[in-house]
Amino acid sequence: MSSHLKISVLDLVGMRVGEQACAAIARTVQTAQHVERLGYTRYWLAEHHSIAGLACSATSVLIGHVAGQTSTIRVGSGGVMLPNHAPLAVAEQFGTLASLYPDRIDLGLGRAPGSDQATMRAMRRDLRSTGDDFPELVAELRGYLGQPRPGQQVHAYPGEGTNVPVTLLGSSGFSAQLAGALGLPFAFAAHFAPQYVEPALELYRRSFRPSASLAQPYAMAGLPVIAADTDAEARRLLTTPQQRFLALIRNQPVEQKVPVDSMDGLWNPAEQQAVEARLQLAVVGDAAGVQARLQRIVDWLGLDEVLAVTDTYEQADRLRSYAILADVAQRIEAPHAMAA
Repeated sequence: MSSHLKISVLDLVGMRVGEQACAAIARTVQTAQHVERLGYTRYWLAEHHSIAGLACSATSVLIGHVAGQTSTIRVGSGGVMLPNHAPLAVAEQFGTLASLYPDRIDLGLGRAPGSDQATMRAMRRDLRSTGDDFPELVAELRGYLGQPRPGQQVHAYPGEGTNVPVTLLGSSGFSAQLAGALGLPFAFAAHFAPQYVEPALELYRRSFRPSASLAQPYAMAGLPVIAADTDAEARRLLTTPQQRFLALIRNQPVEQKVPVDSMDGLWNPAEQQAVEARLQLAVVGDAAGVQARLQRIVDWLGLDEVLAVTDTYEQADRLRSYAILADVAQRIEAPHAMAA
């Protein structure tokens, strides 16, 4: 059985050079309202810390802000980096969100720090944490969100009994295998680690065991997407995320930069290769090109849903890209599991 591809948004709340965070957050709200009208499934916000150019450090606060200014679209984390937080605190935060916005909140969980080592040490409750205890943290968190157990001493109020839907996120096989074993949806971060997406999704499907929340695997992937009215314009807009990844590998601030006609002279051959490797699954072009490219990727990976990451300098270009993608997705077939 197949149906139209589900599309959603993953937002890193990118800032421009010299811009205040409030302006980037206002664009996020406008974008969420826009894609809600277009029929997108969900709007997820990332968690990153101490990265100049990204305003998504307080993820649960942003989720509440976006959910409060939309009405139907699901809003969630893409994702909360669980080793950075006490599971009880996460359960209380998302239990509160679920109480405010019933049946609209998603809890995507990751095990990476979402920052550098120094920032990780500044955040984590246990400096010995390496992420290897991620399965135990997930179990603890899900326990707080479920029904109370006999003898349970610590409770999440609100949170208990909300059963906020959980999705595991990852850029390697660790979370893929865990998501399969727990019978949870899995989202792969192919917007920055595309080289590992195929083996991770294969491992997820091999490991999958049906659960109370999901009868069969549900595979999602974050993909860079830039759609425009012409292929040439989309290629020019792509230079904004190219410049961001170039800044990232140079350990520079990653604020959004204006697109350029050519990247020639901005990078050396090694840097070009590194940036293009990060963006090798980017879906870029006009409507016809985006449809063809996206259909090939969906067929290859068996995706049930795409989380589009659209990093353009001008907001109008971003909104136009999401409008084109919404139209294109109606013509893309995807095998769907039970609703995630």
